[in-house]
Amino acid sequence: MPTKSYRESLLERLKDHGQAVSYLNAALEDDDRRVFLLALKDVADAWGGMKKLSTATKLNREGLYRALSEKGNPELASLTAMLKSLGLSLAVKESGAKETTKRRKAKEKAGVK
Repeated sequence: MPTKSYRESLLERLKDHGQAVSYLNAALEDDDRRVFLLALKDVADAWGGMKKLSTATKLNREGLYRALSEKGNPELASLTAMLKSLGLSLAVKESGAKETTKRRKAKEKAGVK
C-alpha cells in the first residue's frame, strides 16, 4: 500500500477551514515570525496555490513567494489581503503577559497588589 508524504497529508488536512485556522494560530504562538509565514504559505498551497492567491489578492506571484519565504517580511496590507482572500483575518487578543493599564488602575484603586 503506497504511503502519502508528510506534505501531502498536511495539505490535505489544511483544506479543512478549522484545521487551517488552528495551524495558523499555533504558528503565531512561535516567537519566530518565519514560522507563521511558512504556515500561511502551506494554507495557501492547500487552498489552491500561489497562482490562485495572486489572482485573488492582485499581488504578483513572485512577490507572494518572497513575502512568504523564510526571509519574507510582508507589509500588513499584503498580509491582510492574503488572509482576506483565504477567508481569514487577523485578530488581537490579550496575552496575559502584561497587565493592561485599565486592570492595573482598577487594582490600585481597590488596594490590591
